[in-house]
Amino acid sequence: MQKKWRQALALFTSSRMFIVVLILTITFIWGYGWVWMKVGLDYMGPFTFSAFRFTVGSLALLLLLWGLRRLTFHNLQWKPLLILGLIQTVLVFALIMYGMRFVEAGKSSIILYTMPIWSSLLASHFLNQKLGLRKVIGLILGIAGLFLILGVDLWKQQTPAVIWGESLILLAALCWAVANIYYQLKFSGQDRIQVNAYQMVFGAVGITILAVLAEWGQPIVLNVTSLFAVLFTGVLASALCFTIWFYLLNRIDTATATISTLLVPVFGVVFSWLFLGEPLTLEMVCGGCMIVLGISFSSLSKTKTTTKETVEQSY
Repeated sequence: MQKKWRQALALFTSSRMFIVVLILTITFIWGYGWVWMKVGLDYMGPFTFSAFRFTVGSLALLLLLWGLRRLTFHNLQWKPLLILGLIQTVLVFALIMYGMRFVEAGKSSIILYTMPIWSSLLASHFLNQKLGLRKVIGLILGIAGLFLILGVDLWKQQTPAVIWGESLILLAALCWAVANIYYQLKFSGQDRIQVNAYQMVFGAVGITILAVLAEWGQPIVLNVTSLFAVLFTGVLASALCFTIWFYLLNRIDTATATISTLLVPVFGVVFSWLFLGEPLTLEMVCGGCMIVLGISFSSLSKTKTTTKETVEQSY
């Protein structure tokens, strides 16, 4: 009986449905995480919140590695792990959290998830993935959607602070795309839990230093709400979801993995509207739809250039 259960589990984890379940899991958690990141800013500074978040997340992963007897400090690529931690954790989330001081959570999620557009451009150069006509059309649509969201703010004479915040989140999207390509170049096929744990340790250290330098002496309110925000974003949205994300980058191609993130801004906007009372404007909906359409063109063109055998093996 136990052998049959193992065979059934192995069959499920190698199936396409398993990939779908993982995609839905991370997109739902990441989408809801935008609400708790915004809530966390009510109780502490953006860098301090990120420091708590990734310290908790890295500790959870280290405990998991210890329990699995895979906690080791030998024969690891420390320099690439340090670089990945600085890009993936410090830069991306320092920019996101600081930018969210001026931008709504829903709009922030739309801007950040232009990441697949930039990943497609970088992959065409560093991973030798051709940038065909469909991908070019997708990039044009995605950038047009981005300018619709950001441009409306300019037309409405939004404050420089809001525009500054949107620019920081856009830069975070670029950094995340760089981190995806760097992971593919340096860590493809390696132990994803180890990679995520050690890069997050470096990231937690780096963002803690940033918090001390920038926010020392600022008030920190610890209560049930703020602690839940730290635990949700640290354990689930960081430790769990980024481990799944690195797993997806190993199982399926970069474009297919990045297109899976399209549901995140959808969840983010809806959850922010439901729980934070943020506005859901026509410009956000139209701009978001153009970005989704553009990313679909960009990513699906990559999938079509992949051989049938490779696609079948990836799932």
